[in-house]
Amino acid sequence: MKKNMTSFKMKSILEERLKDEDIRTSYNRNNDTLRVEWKESKQGVTVAVPNIVGKYQVDGEQAIDEIVEHLQESLRIMNQTYELTGMEKNIFPVIRSTSFPTETKAKTNLVYQDHTAETRIFYALDLGKSYRLIDEPMLEKEGWTKDRIEEIATFNLRSLKTEPRKDRVADNDFYFIATQDGYDASRILNEAFLEEMQANAKGEVAVAVPHQDVLIIADIQNKTGYDILAQMTMQFFADGRIPITSLSFIYEDKTLTPIFILAKNRPE
Repeated sequence: MKKNMTSFKMKSILEERLKDEDIRTSYNRNNDTLRVEWKESKQGVTVAVPNIVGKYQVDGEQAIDEIVEHLQESLRIMNQTYELTGMEKNIFPVIRSTSFPTETKAKTNLVYQDHTAETRIFYALDLGKSYRLIDEPMLEKEGWTKDRIEEIATFNLRSLKTEPRKDRVADNDFYFIATQDGYDASRILNEAFLEEMQANAKGEVAVAVPHQDVLIIADIQNKTGYDILAQMTMQFFADGRIPITSLSFIYEDKTLTPIFILAKNRPE
């Protein structure tokens, strides 16, 4: 049986597990967060301690092991210098909400471009267990342009599998891509895939990226389909590790238009 865990106990356990002469930890009692950062660069990660306590109540010591591994990996990535040249095959686009910061904690600008009214495209250097978002200094150092990053990332995205799982609900077809490779939502940028889905659709095509690890494509064949999609997208958005948007998009003429779905009504 798991012992009663408090935020203060969890904070102490994490501080002990992350002890290193080059790392500083600081606890914000008001926000109940723990900041872990490199002393020299001040780059680091802030975690909400109650969230970790909640996972501990479900998964026990495994939850602590996982968060410690995640923090150590994040810190390791921050403390290394990466080159894009020679790593071209590891560059992918990632979708984020428009509220996602466009600069790092160290105040360097991230490379991004606008996508829809709800989403932006950032670019990631895949490092295996994790990835690093590409910032402007990385481009400047190697003399790369934003256009080059976009071209490489888009090319690599097309190499990712697009084999959705299908569910039929109330005479509407819903397709899900959830491979957990970190780029499920990114597949919304695969225009050839969306065009194929539209060509095979019986009704109107709607698309949703509620969080990073899922892409939903809906073949809406009656008004109920919009209600189901709205509920489904909201649920995924609430449960997602990196939420993006609870809105869906109509896909038409190679354009994504955000839709506001009211119960029992087709969007205008």
